[in-house]
Amino acid sequence: MDQIIECVPNFSEGNQPETIRQITEVIQSVNQVRLIDVDAGQATNRTVVTFVGPPEAVCEAAFLAVRKAAQLIDMRKHQGAHPRFGATDVLPLVPVKGISMEETASLARQLAQRIGEELQIPVYCYENAALEEKRRNLADCRSGEYEGLSQKLSDPDWQPDFGPARFDEKVARSGATAVSARNFLVAYNINLNTTSTRWANAIAFDLREKGRVKREGGTLTGKPLKNNQGEPLFEPGLLKGVKGIGWYIEEYGIAQLSFNITDITRTTIHQTFEAACQRAEIRGLRVTGSQLVGVVPLQAMLDAGRYFLHKQKRSAGVSDEALIKIAVKSLGLDELGPFDPKKKIIEYLIEDKDARPLINSSVSQFVENTASESPAPGGGSVSACMGAMGAALGSMVANLSAHKRGWEAQWETFAQWAEKGKTFQDQLLRLVDEDTRAFNAILSAFQLPKSTDQEKQDRRTAIQKATRYAIEVPLKVMELSYQSMEVMKPWPKQVTLAPFPMPAWALLQPGRR
Repeated sequence: MDQIIECVPNFSEGNQPETIRQITEVIQSVNQVRLIDVDAGQATNRTVVTFVGPPEAVCEAAFLAVRKAAQLIDMRKHQGAHPRFGATDVLPLVPVKGISMEETASLARQLAQRIGEELQIPVYCYENAALEEKRRNLADCRSGEYEGLSQKLSDPDWQPDFGPARFDEKVARSGATAVSARNFLVAYNINLNTTSTRWANAIAFDLREKGRVKREGGTLTGKPLKNNQGEPLFEPGLLKGVKGIGWYIEEYGIAQLSFNITDITRTTIHQTFEAACQRAEIRGLRVTGSQLVGVVPLQAMLDAGRYFLHKQKRSAGVSDEALIKIAVKSLGLDELGPFDPKKKIIEYLIEDKDARPLINSSVSQFVENTASESPAPGGGSVSACMGAMGAALGSMVANLSAHKRGWEAQWETFAQWAEKGKTFQDQLLRLVDEDTRAFNAILSAFQLPKSTDQEKQDRRTAIQKATRYAIEVPLKVMELSYQSMEVMKPWPKQVTLAPFPMPAWALLQPGRR
């Protein structure tokens, strides 16, 4: 797939598995769409569904899901802890690969128009799909929630962008839907050792970007301060791009901080967690763990793992699996239930394992494939594998040195070299299968038809293109393997290991390990 988008609809039903099953079935019925997560909450009476695929297919699946939800969910009977105003409450599209935010926003508006016209559901476009600046914020679009929807639809300033501006029997049942194009949003809940919603809200207001209402005298009981337009003034919170509230979850018997991190390049998961720990401690509370709702990008988990290892003065030049494990334990992501990276990290969910048959094979299988009659894998793939092994050995020495008793003062230097070695290792591993794909592309080009002059020309062009790439890949293997030697170069000349005079590579000698 050259272009991939994600869709994360939130449906106002979390207690009827059969309803959710029917909605997700229509999503899965669309070719090329992959359902990657279904997260139902009983207390919130809300289910977050995540699916990905090419833009046209995802938009079709989203439309079918909205139609099915409107048929199955009656908003007149809905009760839940989470703000909502429709059966399909929100419907965001997220660019994942090969597509810009502007293109995604255009798709969102087209989808919103189709929902409004064909399903006769009021639709508000927010964030990057917003048609008016005042509608960028979801909270503004959803203000009043379902109970205030009748009044909202009659307000000339809040007519829907698409669909009917009336609260008839059909709309009373379906409610309204908010459609957007946005950056990757992480829904993240932090668990507290209290049942107090008041304390949870106090911490959430400390942290969220919007902050809390300013009051006279700077006290919590003072009169709210307002601007000239009569609107409340806010004291900004600590974290940019974070929205949040506190609530009590009867299912777990605890209060939680419920956050939407709208831009994890500005505020990370681990920064949010650490800030919550600090603000909880001020109030005599303790954070006991946290919970990711839906899926999360791999990079966010790797960054968290590196952060907590560095905090421990440990090297982060370790495997992705090890980084994820330390992130899960440090954030307490497994407190309320198992955290399965294969089901919670988006890259793992959409990964095509067949695209990397060599590095996913056993060592013996790789050797046997190399020795077989097939011309691939060949020297390029084997060289890339050996290059990755060499870089890994350099990282191993750096990791051992970083945690060596007596060398604590230089742990950071060793850790930096270990992480650099891991970078070379990852790049070379990717080239193991890439070299084989490049060679197979040449074979495919030679098999193209050559009956007409045009076919002959197309075949020559394809052969030239494939041959050039088949040269570029092993050249890249050579370059990376050579560059990776800079990780080995400092040992032992450029690193002082006082008070121990032995070089780092001495750790690998018999009896020293």
